[in-house]
Amino acid sequence: MSVDQQADDVVREIAETFAKLGSELGSLGPADTLDAVARIAVERVPGAKWASITSYQHGRFRTVAATDDLARRADAIQYAVGSGPCLDAIIDDTLYRPRDLRRDGRWPEFGERVSRELGMRSMLSYRLGHEVGDGIDGLNIYSDEVGGFTEQSELVGLMLATHGALAAALSAHQEQVENLQRALLSNREIGVAMGVLMTRHHVTRDQAFGLLRMASQNSNRKLHDVALEVTDTGALPAITGDRPRRATTAD
Repeated sequence: MSVDQQADDVVREIAETFAKLGSELGSLGPADTLDAVARIAVERVPGAKWASITSYQHGRFRTVAATDDLARRADAIQYAVGSGPCLDAIIDDTLYRPRDLRRDGRWPEFGERVSRELGMRSMLSYRLGHEVGDGIDGLNIYSDEVGGFTEQSELVGLMLATHGALAAALSAHQEQVENLQRALLSNREIGVAMGVLMTRHHVTRDQAFGLLRMASQNSNRKLHDVALEVTDTGALPAITGDRPRRATTAD
């Protein structure tokens, strides 16, 4: 088999892998999507042994997904020393592939510690190409070998970072849409219940809402659930409670 044919087979295999990946990630929520990206990185990126996702939000880095505790510990070293490939990948919006962390002058303290304490020798770090809210995420892939990642590893990791970023963004946006739809539905039902109370008891809008809120607090039920009951029955749940007793005087 020629070199060109081998390259074509590699590209074809990568394309098939990520077609399946797109289907898998599309059915997951935001947190599950990031967990899946880390897991698939270890399964699919040649040379990968550990993987994690770092999130940068409000000036703080934290690990939001990891294949195991070693990956989390490696991330924690970056956060503790304030330097590392993933931090720079996120901030610089670029890719880093240090071949030998023990001898890479860009991150000397991180490289020395992660090699000595955890046995990690090389890395791939990407910024995920999405921003959800105020957060930016990065993909960290670790190897226990010097030069553990090839150009093919870099390509597969890049495709994973791209697919994962799109899936996470779509999932987060879908979740936001669903939350908004639920909020609109709840508000509509509360509005209907307020209308029932205003008509039946001849109270103002503010007074009707106050009655709903009192019933919710008194019964330890959600306002939405109380509103549904009012809409279904036309009556407000009983508002009970201890009332101050009137002082009596002896005859």
